[in-house]
Amino acid sequence: MDRFLIHDRSEIVVGRGIDHVLPPSERRTAALIVAQPSVAALATAMAAALDVPAQVEIVPDGDAAKTLAVAETLYEAGNVMGLTRHDTVIGVGGGAVTDLAGFVAATYLRGVESVLVPTTTLAAVDAAIGGKTAVNVGGKNLVGAFHLPSRVIVDLDVLDALPVPVRREGLAEALKAGLIGDRSLLGVLESDGIDAPLDQVVPAAIAVKVGVVNDDLTETGRRAILNYGHTAGHAIELAAGISHGDAVAIGMVVAGRVSRLVTGFDDEDRQREAIERLGLPVAAPDCDPTEIVRLVHLDKKRDRSGLRMVLLQEIARPVVETVAEPVLAQGLDVVGVEYPPR
Repeated sequence: MDRFLIHDRSEIVVGRGIDHVLPPSERRTAALIVAQPSVAALATAMAAALDVPAQVEIVPDGDAAKTLAVAETLYEAGNVMGLTRHDTVIGVGGGAVTDLAGFVAATYLRGVESVLVPTTTLAAVDAAIGGKTAVNVGGKNLVGAFHLPSRVIVDLDVLDALPVPVRREGLAEALKAGLIGDRSLLGVLESDGIDAPLDQVVPAAIAVKVGVVNDDLTETGRRAILNYGHTAGHAIELAAGISHGDAVAIGMVVAGRVSRLVTGFDDEDRQREAIERLGLPVAAPDCDPTEIVRLVHLDKKRDRSGLRMVLLQEIARPVVETVAEPVLAQGLDVVGVEYPPR
């Protein structure tokens, strides 16, 4: 079993058959469990096993759950069950559910405890780790808060049972972790592809993120490197309606080309081959390029100097740079998105 700690108050446990979900508390009297439909049975069994009364609320799949309207239904559920500041919101599901549950916990009664049980590789290696919570309002993750979960439970038995497409989506984020911070992890993914052992991949990817978040919890500096591939990726995800993992893979292709142009990154081809080795896409589907560019310019890293992108100087040496529009255009062109005239 692997354990990680963020700022001495957020414990991440990685193992098999984990059954101790809630941290000890003498004041907790209830728990609100937020789950997606595919894990309703798991959430119900979890509720029955807790030592406090628990209510299960099922929310829509995917980003349809990440809205203020869905959050409001959970606030109302908390009101009806009499949830207090000493109680706990538990998120069980993929990244959208852990984002939503964390957001509700951060904002209900100005903050209650959250515990996250990610059931996808994507949530386990990225979304559930580090305290970022959000809903989508006008763009991806534009309304949110930093709120560390007291515990994150990653059960590898659950992840091993996932269908290949769901497993693959999370490996996109694991690959990102390798590219920005762990050459050994990158090597495992290059060697084994989709069959890479989760016992190695998941703890290694989590370790990269924990190390960064411990240095910069609220993204005032270094934490931005975790957004490698996400500037274009988020835009393509929303414009094309594709999965987050596929979008991040395409976004890393964009970032790889921009890195080559800006920093002289000479492993662009190696990165592309690693993405293809995992069966992830390296080109964007047909979608409106004007909308992609509009969404790129909503990116949270943008400042008055222009668009800021996470780039690679070399493997495991990320940097954040201001990128001129003609350079971004060349990056988008490599994935088949023609930059529209402005």
